[in-house]
Amino acid sequence: MADLGGAGGYEEKISYFQAITGLDDPDLCTEILSAHGWDLELAISSFTSTTSAPTSSTSVSAPTERHEEGGVAPPPPPPGLAWKLITLPFYVVSGGVGLVSSAVGLGFWIAGGVLSRSLGLLGLLPPSATAAAPASSAEAAAFVALFASENPSPRPDFVPEGFMDALQRSQREFKLMFVYLHSPDHPDAPDFCRRCLCSDAVAAFVNENFVAWGGSIRGVEGFKMSNSLKASRYPFCAVVMASTNQRIVLLSQTEGPKSPEEMLSILQRVVEECGPSLTAARLEVEERRNTMRLREEQDAAYRDALEADQARERQQREEKERLEREAAEAERKRKEEEKAQERAVREAAEKQAALIRRRQEKAMALGEEPEKAPDVTQVLVRFPNGERKERRFHSSAPVESLYDYVDSLDCLDAEKYSLVTNFPRVTYGPEKRSMSLKEVGLHPRASLFVEIES
Repeated sequence: MADLGGAGGYEEKISYFQAITGLDDPDLCTEILSAHGWDLELAISSFTSTTSAPTSSTSVSAPTERHEEGGVAPPPPPPGLAWKLITLPFYVVSGGVGLVSSAVGLGFWIAGGVLSRSLGLLGLLPPSATAAAPASSAEAAAFVALFASENPSPRPDFVPEGFMDALQRSQREFKLMFVYLHSPDHPDAPDFCRRCLCSDAVAAFVNENFVAWGGSIRGVEGFKMSNSLKASRYPFCAVVMASTNQRIVLLSQTEGPKSPEEMLSILQRVVEECGPSLTAARLEVEERRNTMRLREEQDAAYRDALEADQARERQQREEKERLEREAAEAERKRKEEEKAQERAVREAAEKQAALIRRRQEKAMALGEEPEKAPDVTQVLVRFPNGERKERRFHSSAPVESLYDYVDSLDCLDAEKYSLVTNFPRVTYGPEKRSMSLKEVGLHPRASLFVEIES
């Protein structure tokens, strides 16, 4: 085809692409051509290949049915320009990248979600269009409720979740995913649901071996999946499994009504072919989980042992510190006791020295003992320990000299005492110390004893 480049080449390519594809939206045509590098032949080839709904090499399908007057009603048309814009990345992925046989690209779901959010921020979509995840779950739950109300048990246990959530569930449970796209206006749909899907054998086999997901092509997600799986005839069933890079693998598909025996045979063949790989994947994951659990148990045991060692070391360290504190405390007390003892010995020595010094001073103050004479008083002093001391004093000497005499002797350690007579009992206390011996009646002879004050 001739190159239409140049200043007006883009507009001519858009016009030519519109004429060939029948698309009325110039923005959509611009996006498709831009995604293919403005290669007109490549863009037209990609568009026609994605809209012709070819049958996968691994699918099981009936011949495409022509919808003529009085025939089967076609599925409802897409919901307008916004839907075309959302599904645009699907054409880009399928045309620019080139999907391998039996694989259906799901990257357009993510790109479509980004585009939907952008349109919502610009105000081109209602607020509900930006809440895809909750809407898909609500749509699935509504389909499950409607299917259950129209078809009694037994029936496939369709999960009330969005397609991607159901796909993740199938991965977690190591099962294939059974997809049923429901066309409410198709005349074969009620009989197919009642006689085939809800038959005892098919329902039991699907519930045991698959995660079942269903959707109405009137719904947003059901319509998306009808485009992704290129459904051209209804009732439509498929078996898929998750792949990499946001793709799913289409393992089998059936279009048009089927008997329970035919459906069961198709599903059994798929399970037989994919069962070993699912089992291997499950065993691999279980082995990985067991290895992880064993590692976690080993790590936990190591942590427990480490904590026990740390606790034991901490206990030993605390015990050592306690013993060191006790030893230090004992050493401190010993030193204090030694100091106290040294201080007591020193104080006792000082006290003894002071006592000796006082005795010497008292003895010197007494002077020489007088000879016997009429004015000399003979005094006998008895001590508590039984000792007796006798000395002569001048009768004019004060009573204080008797205390000095007792203090000069090495017979008494007490500092507070009194000199008393028994018959009659008289205490010669401080008030009489300045009086002479004669004045207090101790002349010419007196017998006194020492009474220690408490």
